[in-house]
Amino acid sequence: MTYANETRRRRTFAIISHPDAGKTTLTEKLLLFSGAIQIAGSVKARKASRHATSDWMEIEKQRGISVASSVMQMLYRDHVINLLDTPGHKDFSEDTYRVLTAVDSALMVIDAANGVEAQTRRLIEVCRQRDTPIITFVNKMDREVRDPLDILDEVERELGMPCVPMTWPVGQGKSFGGIINLRTQAMTVFESGSERRPQDFEAIPLTEQAKLAERFGHEWQTAMDSMELATGASPAFDHEAFLAGKQTPVFFGSGVNNFGVMEVLDALVDLAPSPRPRKSSLIVNKQPVEKVIEPEDAAFSGVVFKVQANMDANHRDRSAFVRMASGKYTPGMKLKVQRTGKELRPTSVVTFLSQRREAVDEAYAGDIIGFTTHGGVQLGDTITDGANLQFTGLPFFAPELFMTVILKNPLRTKQLQQGLDQLGEEGAIQVFKPEVGGPMLLGAVGQLQFEVVQHRLKTEYDCDVRLEGCQYTSARWITADNAQDLREFTTTYPQRLALDAAGTLAYLCTSPYDVRLAQERFPKIHFHPLREHAGLALGSAN
Repeated sequence: MTYANETRRRRTFAIISHPDAGKTTLTEKLLLFSGAIQIAGSVKARKASRHATSDWMEIEKQRGISVASSVMQMLYRDHVINLLDTPGHKDFSEDTYRVLTAVDSALMVIDAANGVEAQTRRLIEVCRQRDTPIITFVNKMDREVRDPLDILDEVERELGMPCVPMTWPVGQGKSFGGIINLRTQAMTVFESGSERRPQDFEAIPLTEQAKLAERFGHEWQTAMDSMELATGASPAFDHEAFLAGKQTPVFFGSGVNNFGVMEVLDALVDLAPSPRPRKSSLIVNKQPVEKVIEPEDAAFSGVVFKVQANMDANHRDRSAFVRMASGKYTPGMKLKVQRTGKELRPTSVVTFLSQRREAVDEAYAGDIIGFTTHGGVQLGDTITDGANLQFTGLPFFAPELFMTVILKNPLRTKQLQQGLDQLGEEGAIQVFKPEVGGPMLLGAVGQLQFEVVQHRLKTEYDCDVRLEGCQYTSARWITADNAQDLREFTTTYPQRLALDAAGTLAYLCTSPYDVRLAQERFPKIHFHPLREHAGLALGSAN
């Protein structure tokens, strides 16, 4: 049995950008035009009762930022589109990195005034490592922005691949006239207003040159000249090169005015890839053997790339988000968590529109399904309908900031433990339990993670905590080729060892020299700055 017809209809992509480039607004508009939502929420109106569909956490509504990735499914032109909105803030980049392992392509949003910014650069690196195809949307053309040729040049330099313009702007800011669509050979005329629908914009065929020149004057001539330069310097669009992550199609527009967004939605259907094969390790005679899992394979397999606690405050539940890699899901299936070998019988399996959920009747490779879990499932877990295989590649980065957790009311110890266990499993923060006792340690990539966790401990677990600085500046996960070497190391440094949420042993450092000194003393111990889930460490020793 093959599910090729269903998997070909799937598109699974992440939307990535620097904060304030307009990513959440664009997400809203894609949902709006596909018919998934009826009204767009304003991200800026923070005190309004209407918030962006993709921002559901209380702290997100207060600050008007995305701090957790969210998953949205929509139907457009008979295609099932799974959109993953990622946090733009650098302090939550770990969540974004993990989301990028679950998608087949990325939509990169660039602020036309600021060009490629720091956080976008980091995300580009992750996409490049995985050869993820990238579609580029240059946003905010209705403002005073940089020259489009200049932006294109910068994107090419940063991405290390050629840009292929699919639309081209006529004017900018107050004189923004619209975009020339190189695919349809027509100019769509810009009119501001966030209530306007894509079909309401006027389109003039490029064959009516005289009419366009008269109506847009100098702006038209300038656009034609710069477009000629851009298309002359760019290769023709090559679909295979795009799929291999070797060129990026570029679109211009204004998300807040619904302008140029429909062209992006169409490109996701026409150009973006359907689910792709995934590498896994098959366990044969207790030895891992590499196996490629094809999306249309009949056997169910998927990987947990996100665990989110308390999406429904009334039920104190946890949702595990699974990216399906192959097969078909139907209600009542018997599934198995490969890490523990335990059977999993999810009762309520859903697809998402941010916080809104719909029960799943069937799902295929490329889809993101969520199920309620009461523990027993961790980030990076492989879930199958029986086959003993393991997907790899879900990264955890060594934290660079540490705090100790001091509970204000000692009677809330049980709630604190539960809160830290769940938030650690979720990946919202890294939780380390010192081997020799003492207060729990929180490790983060950015300061804002601490604030969010402190806020969530109070609102979701009724735990008021104080976070205090400590002497640790970094951590390294440790492994050894044999148990005796590891035993010698742990006996020598008991004060420096802690277990993370997955039960993986870590060495805590107080200075950059700690690892070097420990490495010289114990050359057979491997120190890892990055680990994959469940104790599978990546990278060579530092």
